[in-house]
Amino acid sequence: MKHRYLASLLLAATPAAVSAQTAGPASNPVSELVVVAASPLPGSNLERDKAPVETYVVTARDISRTGPPDLLNALNQQVGGVNLDSAAGNPYQPTLFYHGFEASPLQGTSEGLAVYANGVRLNQSFGDTVNWDLIPNLAIDRLTVEGSNPVFGLNALGGSLNVQLKTGFTYQGGEADLSGGSFGQVQGDVQYGAKVGNTALYVAISGLHEDGWRDLQSSDIQSLYGDLGWRGERAEAHLNVTLANSVLNGPGTSPVELLAADPAAQFTAPNKVSNRFAQISGSGGYQLSPTTSVQGVVYYDNFRQLVVNGNSANDTPCDDGSGLLCGDSGPSTTLGGATIPAFLGDSPFAYSELDDQTTNTDGYGVSAQVVNTDKLFGLTNHAVLGASYDGAQTDFSGISFIGGITAVSREFVGPGVVIDEPGDNVPVHVGVTDNYYGVFGSDTLNLTPELSVTASARYNVADIDLKDMNGGDLTGAHSYSRFNPAIGLAYKAASWVTLYGGYAEANRAPTPAELSCASPADSCSLANFFVGDPDLKQVVAHTFEAGAHGGFQPFAGATLSYNLALYRTDLDNDILFVNSVTQGRAFFTNVGRTRRQGVDAGARLVTDRWQAYVDYAHTDATYRTSFVESGGSNPAADGDGNLAIQTGNKLPGIPADQVKLGFDIKATERLTLGAMAVGQSGTFLFGDEANLTPKLPGFFVLNFYGSYQVTHNLQVFGRIENVADTRYYTYGTFSPTDSVFLSQAPTASNPRSYSPAAPIGGFGGVRFTF
Repeated sequence: MKHRYLASLLLAATPAAVSAQTAGPASNPVSELVVVAASPLPGSNLERDKAPVETYVVTARDISRTGPPDLLNALNQQVGGVNLDSAAGNPYQPTLFYHGFEASPLQGTSEGLAVYANGVRLNQSFGDTVNWDLIPNLAIDRLTVEGSNPVFGLNALGGSLNVQLKTGFTYQGGEADLSGGSFGQVQGDVQYGAKVGNTALYVAISGLHEDGWRDLQSSDIQSLYGDLGWRGERAEAHLNVTLANSVLNGPGTSPVELLAADPAAQFTAPNKVSNRFAQISGSGGYQLSPTTSVQGVVYYDNFRQLVVNGNSANDTPCDDGSGLLCGDSGPSTTLGGATIPAFLGDSPFAYSELDDQTTNTDGYGVSAQVVNTDKLFGLTNHAVLGASYDGAQTDFSGISFIGGITAVSREFVGPGVVIDEPGDNVPVHVGVTDNYYGVFGSDTLNLTPELSVTASARYNVADIDLKDMNGGDLTGAHSYSRFNPAIGLAYKAASWVTLYGGYAEANRAPTPAELSCASPADSCSLANFFVGDPDLKQVVAHTFEAGAHGGFQPFAGATLSYNLALYRTDLDNDILFVNSVTQGRAFFTNVGRTRRQGVDAGARLVTDRWQAYVDYAHTDATYRTSFVESGGSNPAADGDGNLAIQTGNKLPGIPADQVKLGFDIKATERLTLGAMAVGQSGTFLFGDEANLTPKLPGFFVLNFYGSYQVTHNLQVFGRIENVADTRYYTYGTFSPTDSVFLSQAPTASNPRSYSPAAPIGGFGGVRFTF
């Protein structure tokens, strides 16, 4: 593929999209694209054959292959080493794993991937979380998945995801999609791009509603993205606006005996997350000379989140006949220290707890870099030098209520009584100031036309200040810094093969959420109600990686491409959210060393009329340091209620083996048909870090899709997901079945708790282009 370096910050390496993003062989497989990002800022693109790390590039066509644009499903179905789980039980709130590292919207997750869009960091400052529902899928032009590279800053322990959004220079024309189907799903998408002279405009608007396939499961998502651009002979500038709103109800996990009685049942409710996001950013680039350019980004955003989480009660009637409620430390108290009477009687099953939290974050930042391609010692060279600053002001508050519970759906009944129990569960209000600084550089020197060496590094500084607005002991200042180097080689041994290998270091600083919940005595729920705690150590990754990729023509009119990658990443001072002795609560702690190592292998065959692909990934994720944690509701805990995790035990939730298959064919000039399948082996349950109970079962799921081009401007499309109606689960843990009465399964005693995936579903729609 021909490519060139532009002065623009927003370099686009794919052709302008002026027609429907149709599924079919015309779309290149993701491993075929030959440019990757040398830094988070666009404009520093490097030939893939020069990059010493594993890379995948997913295009707008790949994201829309089976219907409306869906980034997460495209990654899950088409990129080796990626898998999704759904702890929240909502399809738009998954945790994404790549090589065993996570990018998740859920607090309590150890975030090991850095995520960017148009050069702006998407990991939220409060917990490094990634809210996938806020990314405008329709506006994505391309996304690069890359192995560990310190240039991508904090959280790039296992790699990075770098999203490039469309502009009026890369997309001209218009498109309107309307689709719907099973589970009450209705979706509409409209995009339009135009270029007039030196200026260009792009707008994308999307809306989705889905009722879901489980009780109290629903999703409502709306987004708007706009780009106004100007391009001159030597300069380019863009103004971007992103608005997003979502209300996601996820039933979470349910005990297996409850699911056996009613597959749609949820355990406790409500479980709602409401997100609002607004961002404005400016970006630009200037060509100082034929070999030197500068790029920059400045942004401001506001993120507001409300989490409402119903749980089994920690405060139940005292057993001393006092007529009061008792918690772990004695009689339960409310505001002012007053005791709480057992106002619903003496049955512990009459009570439930509601945890509310609100997060309001103002984020802002600026990044700049210089790219130079002057020769060095007479050799071709590509150098990048840059700096970044990301800041945030966060106002967080949390409060818990004790109230009643409905008999069948197990929903909290309010208004409830505020719980205020010092040392256990208190209302909190904390202000957080984050300042993250980075200086980075990368240099790729071609020792010969075939052999290149890349050296890169980044110095990270993280300053985190917490102020307890209620006058408690949350106030504290924390600072972290580290220099992370990397070096690698890439060798194009023949026209059909490139070999590469390298070593990289990366780090992540403890988040405000982790720093404020870091001791067994002062644990917190997933709603993150904090107490003052000591510093945690920063997590440091050491990665070795080697592999090969290439392609050739096995016969006329066909291209076979392939990739093979081996990697090992050792983490020092890994931070995990481990069980507390208090039911339903946990705390963050450094657990020592962990390791993720494995192999990815894939091949794709593309002809003019059909294509097929296969990807296999093996991931071995283990603890390398022994430690002890509370067993929570795990029935395999020892007599003291603890689990002893040993060196070599597997990390939960990470499948050892995955396989992905796909095939589509242009059956006629108008009709395209295809199929995709994903299979993965079983995983240990979260809460079974000692690997003492059976694994969550593995699964194999098959999907069909197709499209028919009615006219040049009108297309109909459809898909069937989970064709065999396989009952499978993507996440498992343990729930306290003895603390909540299950009317559908009154004798339930098994604490194993799963998050069911969707049953068979049919979807269809129409796409109009102009």
